[in-house]
Amino acid sequence: MFTTLIVRPIFNLLVFIYAILPGHNFGLAIIVFTIVVRLLMWPLVKKQLHHAKAMRELQPELKRIKQASKGNKQQESMMIMELYKERQINPFSSLGIVLLQLPILIGLYAGLKKIVVDPEAILTFSYPFLRNLSWMKQLSSNIHLFDGTLFGVVNLTRAALGKNGSIYLPAMVIVLGSAAGQYFQTKQLMPNNKESKSLRNILKDAGKGRQADQGEVNAAVGRTTRYFIPAMIFLFTVNIASALPLYWLAGSIVAYIQQARVLNQDETEMVQVVEKSATNAKEVEGEVLPPAKKAKKSSTKKRRKR
Repeated sequence: MFTTLIVRPIFNLLVFIYAILPGHNFGLAIIVFTIVVRLLMWPLVKKQLHHAKAMRELQPELKRIKQASKGNKQQESMMIMELYKERQINPFSSLGIVLLQLPILIGLYAGLKKIVVDPEAILTFSYPFLRNLSWMKQLSSNIHLFDGTLFGVVNLTRAALGKNGSIYLPAMVIVLGSAAGQYFQTKQLMPNNKESKSLRNILKDAGKGRQADQGEVNAAVGRTTRYFIPAMIFLFTVNIASALPLYWLAGSIVAYIQQARVLNQDETEMVQVVEKSATNAKEVEGEVLPPAKKAKKSSTKKRRKR
C-alpha cells in the first residue's frame, strides 16, 4: 500500500519532470522536483512558520505564567492552554510539515534506490501513459541514454563515501552542502538571545538543586538541535547515492528563501502597524476643534477676563 500510494506517485512525478525537461538531466529533474514539492506545500509551510514565530514570541508570557502559578503545574497548564486559545495557536501545528515531508523523503529514497540498482526501473516502475512520452520511448530502445548525473559533473548514483572507505569528492560536496543548508535553515527560525543559558549550564544548575526554567530549557534544546539535525543528515546521507542529498540540499535552499520571505513579510507588517498607530496617536493629539466650538471657547475666555 505504501508503494502504491506514496512511492510510485512520487517516483512518477520525478520521472515525468525528467522526461519533459530539455536535455533530460536527472540532477536538474531532482532540483525541479524539489521546487515543485516545496511550492505545493507552501500554504502549510507558511502556516507552520507563522505558528513557529508566534510560539517564539510567547516565551516571555509563558515565563510570567510560570512565575504566577508558583509551582502549581495544573494551574500552569490551564493558563498556558488559555493563552494558546486566546492567541489561536496550536502548539503541535509545526509537526504537520514534518509528518508530510517524511513520506515524501522515504518514497523518494525508495524510488531512487530502484534506479541506482537498475536504471531500467525508470521504465518498468513508471505509469503506462508516461512510457508513451517521446523521451521514454527512446530510453526503452536504449537505456544507456539515461543520464544519472548532475550536469555531467556528479554521478548521482554514487555515494560520497564508498564501501572501501574511498571518498567521491563531488558527492561529498553535496552531502556537506545539505548539512550546512539544514543548519542555516534551522538557525533562521531561532531567536538570537545572547543572554540565554546553554544546556550545560542549565544541567549544572539543576545539579546544584536549582529549578530549571522550561523556557530556557526549550531554547537550549533548540540551539542543540541546530547542530544535531545537520550532523544526523550528514551521517545518514554520506553512505547513500548522492541523489538524495541533492534533494535535501535543494530543499534546504528553497526552504531558506521561503522562510526569509515569511519573516520579512511579518516584519514589514509589524512596522506598518506601528507606523499606523503612531500616526493615529498624532492625529488624536493634534485634533482641531470645529470653528463654532473655537468661537464659543474664545468668548468664554473673554467673559472670564472681564
